[in-house]
Amino acid sequence: MSDVTTDVTAAPVRRRVFIDKQSPQAYRALRATAEAAGVGAAEAGLDRRVVELVNLRVSQINGCAYCLNVHTRAALQAGDTAQRLGTLPAWRDTELFTPQERAALALAEVTTDPSDAVAQEAAYGVAREVLTDDQISAVIWVAIAINAFNRVSILSKHPVRPIPAQ
Repeated sequence: MSDVTTDVTAAPVRRRVFIDKQSPQAYRALRATAEAAGVGAAEAGLDRRVVELVNLRVSQINGCAYCLNVHTRAALQAGDTAQRLGTLPAWRDTELFTPQERAALALAEVTTDPSDAVAQEAAYGVAREVLTDDQISAVIWVAIAINAFNRVSILSKHPVRPIPAQ
């Protein structure tokens, strides 16, 4: 019998590198991109709730606990409701989201996983009906930025700590 184990749970636990701290210049550039995307969204007339819905939906798809935590709070602060946030994974099956929000969510999803050309064309087609060119660009840039942040947080394993009850 071998002393070597293939059980990854038995491997020594090593702290992840917080790549945002390890490479601050790259992280600052990412933050600047995200800020520019947010400014572009506001200038294009997108409500902050739309931006946070995009941030949340992308983070759900990517499974980023840290970003889900941050952007759930941000969405609530922007005036969104627990009901809408709770049903966000099934947004297509509700009447809770406006046509503009639905178009933004569809664009966010295909930006996160652009491999399905048919879904991409469908999302773009819906977006063309209800969003301006500036809004389409802004939604895609917001989705690109949060996808990058998701990867930073997932690969760094940024912790999510409990918030004391208020």
